[in-house]
Amino acid sequence: MKNQGLITEEYVNTVIKRRKRDIHKGDCGKVLLIAGSFGMAGAAVLCGWGALRSGAGLVRIAVPEELFTIIQVSVPEATCIPRTSLNMDLRQYDAIAVGPGLGEDSNNAELIKTILAGYDKTLVLDADGLNQISHSHLFEQLKKAACKVIITPHIGEAARLLQIRPSEAKKMERQELAEHLVQATNAIVVLKGEGTIVAMPNSDSYTNTTGNPGMATGGSGDVLTGIITALAGQGLEPEDAAKAGVYIHGLAGDLGTESFGEYGLVARDIASMSALAIKKIMG
Repeated sequence: MKNQGLITEEYVNTVIKRRKRDIHKGDCGKVLLIAGSFGMAGAAVLCGWGALRSGAGLVRIAVPEELFTIIQVSVPEATCIPRTSLNMDLRQYDAIAVGPGLGEDSNNAELIKTILAGYDKTLVLDADGLNQISHSHLFEQLKKAACKVIITPHIGEAARLLQIRPSEAKKMERQELAEHLVQATNAIVVLKGEGTIVAMPNSDSYTNTTGNPGMATGGSGDVLTGIITALAGQGLEPEDAAKAGVYIHGLAGDLGTESFGEYGLVARDIASMSALAIKKIMG
């Protein structure tokens, strides 16, 4: 890696801007979250809350129609659309996320191909979105994407992307693992874990300085995807959205742990605390 550094509060404070008095919801980012499947509706809910609590003005969640009631009751501030309607113009969205709880439907691979080829803003790929890249061998499409891509793998997803065993990935230095992922995908890589690393295609990398073991809980990554997508949708450059997103996510976990401890912290706490994290950063 060319340049290495830390992600600090001082840095995040420079990229999160105070809002103008005459702003409206359309100025705060319209984001699309393609998430959720039968048995995994919670992933879409948590991703939605992460986006809303991080300032997205309009959040639309694309789910199977049988999940509409769950989503609309759990995240009333968001709107729902059926995934079958995604042949519409995706360029209306300021950022798109694909993956949390998406499931392994083979149609998802075609959807990801379409977005990679035809969307020109910021795309965040997580969870089953990354698994589709691995299983359907979409690496060339990913490398040639028309959009800026941020991927957010944990170590198991990283191993699948690199087509190595998880045990091999665990033996590698995390910095080296992140570098290999950048080379394989040409994406901005958010390698989750202790000291989350954000690695760039230009060879720069940054290590996060917030977070704690209490964040090792189901749904935490879904919240992170929502946060990063919201920040990108509000106009942050993809590199800044990734770095600021992991810092805010970690700080939200730290604030949540003050109330619930490391054993009691759950993903919905992290989503809620992300708003307080941003407030703290902005002073």
